[in-house]
Amino acid sequence: VHLVESGGDWVQPGGSMRLSCVASGFDFSDSSMSWARQAPYKRFEWVAAVEKDGQTFYSEFAKGRFTISRDNAKKTVYLDLTSLGAGASAVYYCAIDKPTANSWYYRGIQSLTDFASWGRGTQVTVSS
Repeated sequence: VHLVESGGDWVQPGGSMRLSCVASGFDFSDSSMSWARQAPYKRFEWVAAVEKDGQTFYSEFAKGRFTISRDNAKKTVYLDLTSLGAGASAVYYCAIDKPTANSWYYRGIQSLTDFASWGRGTQVTVSS
């Protein structure tokens, strides 16, 4: 299993960004995928998920500002970030959800070990 995130960068407050995660080594089209983030001195946060049928789930802070999507042909999952504030600065991780994933699973995510597998992350910095 291999997940490689990219797209993280420095951006000014109010800016936008697209994160990408290219997957290999497993059946991507049959897997539910998530994005999560970790900022220094803050708790780990699940951000959003897109299930194999395309259904999406979002954390409360992500609703209306972040959009998760997937391209099965490219084995890639995306996270579009808009209206970024300083609170969005974090390392963003792409992860494979456990097979039993549902809305309750997402609410209970507290660390990377709650996922089946994860990438190394990509740094997003929001600053003026």
